[in-house]
Amino acid sequence: MTRERTDKSFLGTLPGLILGCLISCGLWGSAYPCVKIGYELFGITGSDVASRLVFAGTRFTIAGIMVVVGVSIAQRRALLPAKRDLGAIGILALFQTVLQYFFFYGGLSHAAGVTSSIIGAAAYFFAILFAALIFKTENLTRKAVIGCTIGFAGVVLVNLGGSGDAAFSFALDGEGFILLSSVAGAISTCFIAVLGRTHDSVLLSGWQFVTGGVVLLGCGLAMGGSLCPVSPGPAFTLILYMGFISAMAYTLWSRLLAANPVSRVSIFGFMTPVFGAAMSAVLLGETDAVNPWFALIALALVSAGIVIVNRPNSQ
Repeated sequence: MTRERTDKSFLGTLPGLILGCLISCGLWGSAYPCVKIGYELFGITGSDVASRLVFAGTRFTIAGIMVVVGVSIAQRRALLPAKRDLGAIGILALFQTVLQYFFFYGGLSHAAGVTSSIIGAAAYFFAILFAALIFKTENLTRKAVIGCTIGFAGVVLVNLGGSGDAAFSFALDGEGFILLSSVAGAISTCFIAVLGRTHDSVLLSGWQFVTGGVVLLGCGLAMGGSLCPVSPGPAFTLILYMGFISAMAYTLWSRLLAANPVSRVSIFGFMTPVFGAAMSAVLLGETDAVNPWFALIALALVSAGIVIVNRPNSQ
């Protein structure tokens, strides 16, 4: 039998799961065009990995500060970690922020955009496999495999349906790094689900961002990176919004993982590239990047995968 969690909060219900996941994926989807806009506003070139790490580190540090300060004000007490929380914060910061984004930004400049998007989306499939095969927190059911396969097909379709470069290639310092980034992200998802049962998931969210963001910022600065805004006002407004994206989406995702099985939450992750493609078309004018018919079919496939995974078990 599948080991289901029994959470009585709104996020543990199907409507709460759907609403929470769509909000998170919508926010993450908006990050796709925002990253490109941010690079332009800060004058970061495609090959400047060091400055990309500074950009990411600044974003995540801001995200962590937003969570910690915001919750501290809301709860009228300082959101400070206890000694028992430090190990959990370190684990999440390592996998969720440091390794995932170090490999992501390191590989992005040497990998094709299509393959990067597809390999990146595989993190949600990996999370379900790792939860069942390594962390043993749930069983690998047939409907989870079928749903993920259909959802992943939708991600492939939305990436191959445009006029961009659809050629597949694989280089260790390119697509290989993107794959390692996906693995790190999947492992962090499983740790979030496990650690969220015995620790305050919001506290872990905020402090892992602060810790991981500072590490990424330090790595980028040590490599010679910098942030030199071309338009200071819009640039800093954008990076504040990107901090909010991470703070809000990741905190909500953490609460969802603490309230539901990994498979039921992770399958929604395939919506992120679909949101990203749609928002890139709107905000960046990349109307030729995705064929609208392919996008509709991709959305239908991802939705079908979500329905299959979240369909109640027949008794």
